[in-house]
Amino acid sequence: MKVGEVARLVGISVRALHHYDEISLVVPSGRTTKGYRSYSAEDVERLHQVLTYRELGFTLENIATLLDDPTVDAMAHLRRQRTLLDQRIERLHEMAAAVDKMMEAKKVGIQLTPQEQREVFGDDWLGDEYAAEAEERWGETEQWKQSQSRTAHFTKDDWKLIKDETDAMELDLAAALAAGTAPGSTDANVLAERHRASIARFYDCSYEMQVNLAEMYLTDERFTKHYDAIAPGLAQYLRDVIVGNAEGQ
Repeated sequence: MKVGEVARLVGISVRALHHYDEISLVVPSGRTTKGYRSYSAEDVERLHQVLTYRELGFTLENIATLLDDPTVDAMAHLRRQRTLLDQRIERLHEMAAAVDKMMEAKKVGIQLTPQEQREVFGDDWLGDEYAAEAEERWGETEQWKQSQSRTAHFTKDDWKLIKDETDAMELDLAAALAAGTAPGSTDANVLAERHRASIARFYDCSYEMQVNLAEMYLTDERFTKHYDAIAPGLAQYLRDVIVGNAEGQ
C-alpha cells in the first residue's frame, strides 16, 4: 500500500507517516519503482500498534522501546498506563458531571448548581420539573425568551432576594386572607400589583397573562398545594385578588 492509502486506512496524516519513517518507528518495507514508500501488511500492523500505544498516552520514544527492545516488560508499562487511564477516566467523569450541572442550570434558566438552587429555594424545589414543562408549553413564546435572557444574568444573591421578597409577599397575602381583605379593595389590589411585579422580573406580564397564571394556580395541584400549605384557601384567594385587580383596570 502506498503512503496515502495507509493514511486513509488508519486515519492519520501522510505527514505523520513520514515522521514515523524518519524516526524509524514505522519504516515501510518497500519502495515502488518510482521510489515511493510501500507498506506491507506487517508494516500496517506495526502502525496499528503504534497508534494504540499513542492513544494510551505513551511517547513515541517509549513506543519504540516497547516494540523493539525484547528486554522491556511491556505488561508492566501497560499496567502503569492503565492506572493513569483510570485516573483520567475518573477526572473525565467529574468534568462530565460538572457540565451536566451547568446544562441543568442553563435549562432551568437559573445560573446556580442544583445544590445552590436547593440552598436558596429549599429541599422541595421543583425547578427542573417546572422548567421542562414550561419549555414544552411556552418555549416558542416571547415571554419564555425574555425569561431566559433576564435570568441568565441573575446571581445567587439576586435569587436569594427574589426568594425573600416572594416569601414576604405570600405571608402578606395570607395575612390579608386572615383579615378578610376583600378582593378588588385597595389593599388587595396592592398585593395583586406586587404579585404582577414579581412576575415582571422574568418577562413582561399583562393583566390578562396574570389572570391566566392565577387560574393555573388552581388547576395545577402543585401550585395549589404550595399556596394552601401557607394558609388554607390561599390559592383561591390569590386568584380572586388578581382577578379583582384586573377587572378594575
